[in-house]
This record gives sequence, C-alpha cells and structure tokens, in this order.
Amino acid sequence: MYQYDVIDKEFTQDRVAEFREQVERRLAGEITEDQFKPIRLLNGLYLQLHAYMLRIAIPYGTLTSKKLRKLAWIASTYDQGYGHFTTRTNLQLHWIKLKDAPEILAALGEVGMHSMQTSGNTIRNVTADPYAGAAADELDDPRVWAEAIRQWSTLHPEFSFLPRKFKIAVTASAKDRAATRVYDIGLAMRRGRGGELGFEVMVGGGLGRTPYLGPTIREFLPTRHLLSYLQAILRVYNRYGRRDNIWKARIKVLVASLGAEEFARQVEAEWAKSEQEQVDLPDIELARIRADFTPRFEPLKPRSEAVEALKASDPAFARFVRHNVHPHKVPGYALVDVSLKTPGQTPGDMTSEQMNVAADLAETYSLDEIRVNYTQNLILPHVKLDDLPAVYAALKASGLATPNIDLISDIIACPGLDYCALANARAIPVAQHIAERFADPERAEAIGELKIKISGCINACGHHHVGHIGILGVDKKGEEFYQVTLGGSGEEDAALGSMLGPALPADKVTDAVEQMVEVYLRERRDGERFLDTFRRTGVAPFKEAVYADAH
Repeated sequence: MYQYDVIDKEFTQDRVAEFREQVERRLAGEITEDQFKPIRLLNGLYLQLHAYMLRIAIPYGTLTSKKLRKLAWIASTYDQGYGHFTTRTNLQLHWIKLKDAPEILAALGEVGMHSMQTSGNTIRNVTADPYAGAAADELDDPRVWAEAIRQWSTLHPEFSFLPRKFKIAVTASAKDRAATRVYDIGLAMRRGRGGELGFEVMVGGGLGRTPYLGPTIREFLPTRHLLSYLQAILRVYNRYGRRDNIWKARIKVLVASLGAEEFARQVEAEWAKSEQEQVDLPDIELARIRADFTPRFEPLKPRSEAVEALKASDPAFARFVRHNVHPHKVPGYALVDVSLKTPGQTPGDMTSEQMNVAADLAETYSLDEIRVNYTQNLILPHVKLDDLPAVYAALKASGLATPNIDLISDIIACPGLDYCALANARAIPVAQHIAERFADPERAEAIGELKIKISGCINACGHHHVGHIGILGVDKKGEEFYQVTLGGSGEEDAALGSMLGPALPADKVTDAVEQMVEVYLRERRDGERFLDTFRRTGVAPFKEAVYADAH
C-alpha cells in the first residue's frame, strides 16, 4: 500500500502543530465555538451528543498491522477502548476530549494516517472494492486508481470548497462490492473492444433525503484520461451546483435537474477544453504508485488437506469457510472476512484488544494487510489455505469468527441517536434485537443471503435505501418509529427499496422482520435469494403479513 513520503510527513506535522495552537486558543476561551467549528471540521473533529467524535480516514479501506495497532492504542488511550468502523471505511472514535485531539492527530501522523477531508465540502475519503488486489474476478487492482485520485484530490485548491461534500468509489470487478451507483462518482473498470482498460463513469448517485442511483454518463473512459475527466466533472459541478440550499447542493440534484444526457454533454465540453492542461497521470507516476500495490505471493497448492480435514471434523469451521472465506486470484490463498456482527454486538464496533488480534493475524498470515469493508466488517485479504485453521482459531478466541457474512445478522447500522446529533431514532438497539432473534447459525444459513441496513435518520449513513430490508428511524411526536423498505440493492443490480407501509413502533420492528422472512421462506422458488423472491412477488404478500393485525 502507499507509504507517506517526506513531503507528506512534513505537511502532516505542520498541520498538527497549527491545529494544536487553535485547540489551545479554544480551551483558553480566546475563540468561540462558532469560530472554532470550521477549524475542527477541517481536521475531522465533530461535536456529537455526548462528546467530540474524531473521524479517521482509511483510504480505500486498507490498513497495515502497524496502522491498526496505532488505532487500537489511540482507542484505549484516548477513548473508551473501542472504535466504530463506518460505511465509508473510516474509523470513528466517539468519546474524544478536545484537549487530546492534537495528540491523537500527531499519533496518526507517525504511521501515515490523518483525518483531513473526512468532513467539509470537499472530496472525501476515496473508497474501493475491499477485495482489491485479491479478488479472482478483478481486471486490475482498483486501489492503484483510488490512490491516484487520493493524491490528486487531497487539498486540491480548485475543489476544496465545493457546493457540498463529494464521494468517489472505484471497483474493477463485474461484482460491485463498492456500491458505486450510490456515490457522487462511481468508477467501474471495463475492458474496451481492443482490450484496453477503462472505466464506466457513473455520476449523481447518493442516498439521504432524495436518493438516486448514479446514471452512466460515459460507457468507456480510457484509464489514462481518468484525472482530467474527473476534473471536468467537478468543474461542471463547482460551476452549477446549488449553494443556496444545503438539501439541494449535492451533485445528484444537479444531474437529476439537468438530466444525465445534458450533464454528460457539459462534462464532455469541459473535458475537451482541458485536454491541453496535462492533468492526467504520467506513466512513470502510475508505475510508482502501482509498485506500492504489488505483494509477493508464493507458489502454493490450490487445495489444503488440513482445511478439508478440519471441515470434515468441525461443523463450525465448515460453516465459517462457507460464509467467511472466498476465492483468491492466486491459487493456494483465500480472502477471509472478519465479522464485526456477533449477535448482540454494535455493528462495526471493535475493541482495542480485537484490533490488536487482527493486526497480529494480518502481520503473520495476510502479508501485513487488513481491509475495512463498507459493510462494517474487516477482511484478511491474503491468507494461505494451510493457515486457515490457525486464523480461525485466533478469530474464534477473540469473538471475531461469527460465520454470518451476507446473512441476516450481518446488519449495517449507523450510530444513530445513541451518539449522533443528527439522528431521529436509535439504530444500534434495533440491529441488536434483530441479530439476536436470528442468532441460530443453522436458521440464518437456511434463510440465506439477506442484507438488512438501518439508518437513524434520513441522511442514510446506514444505506437503508439499498437494503434488501431497509429500516429508517423517524421521530413522531417524540417517539421512535421505523419506516421499512424492501428490495433495495447497492451492488451491480442496484435498486432503491420500495416502501412497505406505515412506520412501525420500535417494539414491532423485529417481529415484522420475522414475518417478512416467513413470507420469503413460503414463497421462494428454486433456492431464490430474498431479493429475487421480492422482485418476483412484489411488496403485497410482505405488506399483508406485517399489517394483518391492523385490518
């Protein structure tokens, strides 16, 4: 992965020193909270319900053991011994004291991390397929391109004050594991007719108050033109994006109002004007970046006798392999999903002790890499098949071996009203109650793939719009209710969910999920997934089951 150079390090140190002075002024009362707010937000520091929250950038979700150990140390030293991994692959610390914030930023800088551009109307943390560099179906390592975008966009003078925050996701597989259609810009690598690599460019996706799936504005953009084309998109947005209304300032509103065809025409015209600016990545720079993403794999046997023997003798291990272990592009290796969704756990939370265990496993068994998935789980991307039993044993001992990836208890949930000042309702308890109801691994496996996503407010940090079952917390005269949608997807078959019916009180949500599951099990054909059955039957049988008592 990319390593800080001398310029990066010096700049980060200078930035921390400047922020330290501003924090001292705030604590001394020399500046007000209103004056301090834009300064702290530029450094990823939010003021939430109970304390300051620090959002730490994890570009394209990639960590080394050293970085993860530093995060564990910060969480245990300056927080309450845990951190929260988000749908943006960032780590949030929810109990920060203002006086400690500069020390935390300095500690992050020691390992090549920061919290810049995790807030504000700028280009945020660039995300990518969490299986990047290991997926058997990828055309290229998308992190190479995500890193090029990160370097190009960090503190970009032209795009530091956009109409609204801006998010970019990159994938290089037909299977969309990066949710590219719900981003401001989604980039999906494709191969052209002559074999050249390029990107399908999608613009104007986003969830929140007005959800949109990003339409394709260019079917194929050669990779060599990536940065100049991004520049053209952002210039059109910077020029015409609304600044008078925060709810209509995202690029999705501009694309929807102009229409995808007209927006694409304007981008192409802007791009044609900028062809002489030489903003695209030189081949020598691309080679330098690519060299940072080229691990050395050993030649191994494609099958492990130790794994097969343990699968035969240990049903729990066999279930873990079925759901948490995936094919690697190099024979003899595997991708291992680390679930942060043990029933009863807060989705995405990880203790400092667990972070250290994961860091040790990454260093010993995964070429010193670990990934953060937008589904709020972690991944050991390069595990030798022969090492799977040892990895499983260590994960199991630390409460990290729940075999539920993509099953009903693998729930995405934002922090909700337990932490967030923007939330209308709690998300964490709802997720916990549902996961506990379906904690039986055999039952969950019989149900199969079912993705539940929960948000505590309309901002949709829990991606509820694209859940197979989406749950949105709303406030009704001081009481927490939950709207349910069905049939959403954030993958290559992207869709926004359909409304089930009137919002449900909190104590009815888990029962409603169980009723919908029973409808699915009754109606499914030939091993259909929940999503397939819903798309065939429509909402009617699910609605009838949930609201039967209301008639």
